[in-house]
Amino acid sequence: MITTHSLLSQHAEAMHTATTYVSQVRQSDLVRPTPCSDWDLAALLAHMVGQHRGFTRAAQNGYAPKRAYAPERFTHERWLDSAFGLLGAFAGANPEDGIIEVELHPTRLLPYATVVGAQLLDTVVHTWDVARSIDMPFTPTDELAAEVLRVAETVPDNAARKRRGSAFSPAITADPVDSTWEEALRLLGRDPHL
Repeated sequence: MITTHSLLSQHAEAMHTATTYVSQVRQSDLVRPTPCSDWDLAALLAHMVGQHRGFTRAAQNGYAPKRAYAPERFTHERWLDSAFGLLGAFAGANPEDGIIEVELHPTRLLPYATVVGAQLLDTVVHTWDVARSIDMPFTPTDELAAEVLRVAETVPDNAARKRRGSAFSPAITADPVDSTWEEALRLLGRDPHL
């Protein structure tokens, strides 16, 4: 079982890696398509920045309304502000306190580690999305891939994934997988060979 300290370290690693890739995005790249259906790179990055803001507020207050997670137009400055704001909020939160994360469950208090794990999954998978959009390779460490798979196995594969603009598509289960990372991507509706 992963400890809270290890989970926070993995999340920080994921966020720093994401920032490395995002720092290479040029203005002209923002119109590129992404593996997220219906989102170009500008929309994907706006989603990520909005998620950072919402999770930050939830970690600080134990709750954030749905509007706190709204997409926010991407700039490199907003990315850095939101990413490092989230790292600070997670580091400063009491791991014994529960958090209501409205996008995971609108009314139930969730364990702190569950919320950090969900954000870690979002960060690592969307880093792959960003990398693919700018024609760069990305494979997380074995430890990050294992944690993403663990969380991905808890994400419902339901009708919400078929909705336009969903961050994750229905799972792809037809083909055998070659690695933990490929299995995680397929569970979240991504073709690892894009």
